[in-house]
Amino acid sequence: MNAAEFATITDAPHSDNLELLHRLYEDLSALDYGNERLAELVGTEAMEALGRDQTRPALRALDRAEPAQRPLADAVRLFELGLKVSAGGVTNAFPATRIEGLRRLGLIESYGEGFRARVALSIHESDVAGRLWVAHDLGAHQRPGTLRTDHVLGIGHASLSLAQVTIRRPVQRALDLGTGCGVQVFHLLGHAQHVTATDLSERALAFTRFNLMLNHRALDLDPQNLGERISLRQGSLFEPVAAEQFELIVTNPPFVITPRKPLERDSDRFTYRDGGMAGDQLVSTLLTQAADYLSPGGTLQLLANWEIRHEPSGELRPWDERVASWFAPELDVWAIQREQTGPASYAETWLRDASQHSDQSAYAAAYDAYLEDFDSREVGAVGFGYLWVRRPLAGKPVLRRFEEITHPVQQPLGPTLQRDIATVDELDQADITDWHLEVAEDVTEERHQRPGAEHPGVILLRQGAGLRRTELLDSALAGFVSACDGELSVGQLGVALESLIGAGDPEFTQRLYSGVERLIVHGLLRKV
Repeated sequence: MNAAEFATITDAPHSDNLELLHRLYEDLSALDYGNERLAELVGTEAMEALGRDQTRPALRALDRAEPAQRPLADAVRLFELGLKVSAGGVTNAFPATRIEGLRRLGLIESYGEGFRARVALSIHESDVAGRLWVAHDLGAHQRPGTLRTDHVLGIGHASLSLAQVTIRRPVQRALDLGTGCGVQVFHLLGHAQHVTATDLSERALAFTRFNLMLNHRALDLDPQNLGERISLRQGSLFEPVAAEQFELIVTNPPFVITPRKPLERDSDRFTYRDGGMAGDQLVSTLLTQAADYLSPGGTLQLLANWEIRHEPSGELRPWDERVASWFAPELDVWAIQREQTGPASYAETWLRDASQHSDQSAYAAAYDAYLEDFDSREVGAVGFGYLWVRRPLAGKPVLRRFEEITHPVQQPLGPTLQRDIATVDELDQADITDWHLEVAEDVTEERHQRPGAEHPGVILLRQGAGLRRTELLDSALAGFVSACDGELSVGQLGVALESLIGAGDPEFTQRLYSGVERLIVHGLLRKV
């Protein structure tokens, strides 16, 4: 199907009427429907509560809205809270689109003596395109009950995290695999000449097209020729792009590990989170296939879950044991585990996500199914994190890194990852002894020692930005860092330190340079 064929999918917003979309854009603009105005209307605390899917504080504030604020208040009731609004309230809030236009676009429906939203319309203030209005399915906090299995997610923590960690280098062709409502596409359009967006769900692709058409001005798209910049395709994993290659692939795939059922049908699955494969097989399949779809020098970035097996004794195996086995040896890889969750907590999270806890007997059966499924594969924990993969332009890979970073980091991480990877590439072709270094501006030093001790027992370097690493230094490396003011080269500093504290130690220089290189790669020391 081409993009236009997703314009009138049943039970999804319609994007075939450009005039109506223009009127909707005019109404939303006139309302100044954005986070700043919304915060003025309901207050900071209510905005924070909305971020936690709690609507009561906002509703209380809307009930106190002044007459001049009521059109915006009714728009928020309708599309942010999923509540009924009177016909007069809808007309006052959307005078250009009007009730009939909103109905034709598939955005509202009759409800009692008024109207309610069929979809949510959220605000996304992108660093790339400015303010965007993003249609997606209503969540359980807006429309109580178990979510539909083809639910189209809005802009959640995972999609924002992926957008923030993605490296934004200019590319000709990019792929968003599993696009959902199109969040990653919005960002990709800022640095990719053409974006292909795929999804198993035709409803998801219909939402994506609607969002692209509604926001075509901010995204710099020609609504009469969407295919010039965007291709929408339906299918599983890489099936829709067979034999094609891309310079950048991003994906927030349906990685949630879900117990499989006998005689299970596709229609029984929550397709936005469950790819229909056992365990973490969807992620492993995606990663083992990805190299074929990356052009030389191309990169893949994704979020994923992975299973962490345990020994018969119950002790967990290393988290990266399985993950590392999924990558072909010719690929560059950087994997960062951000969280680790036990089976019970994992089951609770995803049963709650789809509001499957209202029927207690069904909830207990589903909970047991999760735990039995994990037991069948000796799974002791589930990891979550970021993965970066590159197909080298030529030669052998230069980066094979698996690390656990569970403390808070500074977003967006994309620039940090880009800088560190570029440093690894440069180091592969360089002799650092000729480099002149200085300490990065965000780095501080801590020294800890027992009262009365002559020397510190622990010396730490702390990074204030990016991945916010903490590095433990020995006295030689601490002395090196203290002298890094850009005047002397690495080689000159190394010779001086060897004569002062490393005489007679044949491994001193190698150990020192290894530590220096680590600090360079991690961004604590920078080339002048």
